[in-house]
Amino acid sequence: MTEIRTPYYLIDKKRLLDNLSIIRRVRQDSGAKILLALKCFSTWSVFDFMNQYMDGTTSSSLYEVKLGRTRFGGETHAYSVAFAESEIDEVVENADKIIFNSVSQLRRFKDRTQAIPRGLRLNPGVSSSTFDLADPARPFSRLGEADPARVEAVLDLIDGLMIHNNCENEDFGLFDTLLSRVEERFGHLLARVRWVSLGGGIHFTGAGYPLDAFCARLKAFSQKYGVQVYLEPGEAAVTNCTTLEVTVLDKISNQKEIVIVDSAVEAHMLDLLIYRAHARVEPDDGPYSYMVAGKSCLAGDIFGEFRFPRPLEVGDRISIQDAAGYTMVKMNWFNGVQMPSIAVRELDGSIKLIREFTFADFERSLS
Repeated sequence: MTEIRTPYYLIDKKRLLDNLSIIRRVRQDSGAKILLALKCFSTWSVFDFMNQYMDGTTSSSLYEVKLGRTRFGGETHAYSVAFAESEIDEVVENADKIIFNSVSQLRRFKDRTQAIPRGLRLNPGVSSSTFDLADPARPFSRLGEADPARVEAVLDLIDGLMIHNNCENEDFGLFDTLLSRVEERFGHLLARVRWVSLGGGIHFTGAGYPLDAFCARLKAFSQKYGVQVYLEPGEAAVTNCTTLEVTVLDKISNQKEIVIVDSAVEAHMLDLLIYRAHARVEPDDGPYSYMVAGKSCLAGDIFGEFRFPRPLEVGDRISIQDAAGYTMVKMNWFNGVQMPSIAVRELDGSIKLIREFTFADFERSLS
């Protein structure tokens, strides 16, 4: 790895395969179709590997729809919180299904979307999120229709429903409870459509997750309502498969030992700031403690505090873990910090450099 200049994201196909193998099992045992949520992970250089284990993609915008169609294949589902007049025709051209966020958008574009199956997002008012920023069922939420009567009035215009109310939910019991509450509120509507997407945010690829119970629950739901079930994993598909490789540039002592690396949290792992979380390194163990900080001008550009087996020196490498989901899609040019390259570790252990970013990319990002 030393011949590739840091910073760079390293996607490990063996680790990715661990997740994909579980996804394949869930597809087989539950009958559910599984779509990659491009809002979470859009690094298309590994799509030809992932599409062997998944049924297609789901999107949040026109550009994601087109990426899913051209780079991933399979089923291409188009969803957006709001489609623009100028893009709706192109969305339809590139999608197999279109899912509207509201009854008003469904009615507005019903004549221009007749060529493909249509769906509508529901908001059941319950979720697994404990963080208001990410809670789709937060007060005054704009995400989906909450009134069953409004949905029933347009059932003749749709073929399916989408429910996305899980968020980093590692608890099967909670998933089961939330789904039961959805059924209590919307069950009379579920039986009148052909397909139901249960969205993403279900961490079913995590260690120890009860897959047999999960698959049985999905299958029972499908049979009860006579629907094809879809899941839309993002992080569950790519968890723990990618690292952000960085190099120590400087050491500073100010009540704590601090090392500065050739990366920046706001530019390369933005979710750490958004959710006030710390990164992970492995192993995080040893007698030497350091605060690992980025090189941007942001005072809070801190990856976290970690322990190491020996003192860190300028030139040492650090691997920041779990840098795929909601990370690569959010990288940016803040402070003009070098954008991480993208590399892939193949199944045979060899590493391939996929993409480097240059000043020309930085220059083109603005005008």
